[in-house]
Amino acid sequence: MADQDIEEKVRLAARGLGRAGLVHAYGHCSARVDADHFLVCAAMPMVLIKDEPSTLVPVQGPLPEGVLGEVRAHQAIYLRRPDVGGICRIMPPAVMALSTRGITPLPRHGLGAYFAPCPPLWNDPRLLRDDGAAAALAVTLGDARAVVMRANGAITVGTSLEEAATFAFMLEDAAKIERDVRAMGFDPAGGLLESDEIAARQTLAGGVVDRMWRWLTESEMPSPHTGSLVRRAH
Repeated sequence: MADQDIEEKVRLAARGLGRAGLVHAYGHCSARVDADHFLVCAAMPMVLIKDEPSTLVPVQGPLPEGVLGEVRAHQAIYLRRPDVGGICRIMPPAVMALSTRGITPLPRHGLGAYFAPCPPLWNDPRLLRDDGAAAALAVTLGDARAVVMRANGAITVGTSLEEAATFAFMLEDAAKIERDVRAMGFDPAGGLLESDEIAARQTLAGGVVDRMWRWLTESEMPSPHTGSLVRRAH
């Protein structure tokens, strides 16, 4: 894929994550270009990104000028996980609320099954502004699809940016279910999917990623806050 195609995909993901309420003024996403480089979106509110250029960042080495400090986490993850082709640094509200209590969502429904047994917790609310912390977070992520950062959002990864964005939506949906089940007063240990049910639901066949990517990046989609239509910026 040409670099300009990857850059447009990064812009699409940024706007889509913003419209879906998964980021606000803060957040960023990136897509791998090759083994040694990735493109990260412009350092600005993601939903406002139009033609602003992404920045080419080395997987190893100093961050280019103007790149947000927490992009070190992208570097550390790409370095440790050669299977990862895309990363979303998100601020989903339900995930955030649960994380303040040290809780990450359990596999209670189909979308939550993708993170079974549960996303690991990075138990530190501070910003990732040094290489050591970024590397430690990548270790905490391990082979999972997401890592929740206590009181500081989450990071989702995928073999592509489309996958990472899909998992961003799924993670927040799982957190909403977790929050609601606990709010209803049910035993948190009850009502979980069985192992065979989890395995059956973890498939990406049948256009799972493509359908979510289209929903996130279509020219018009419902606003998560008002239900009104929001036109994509060009």
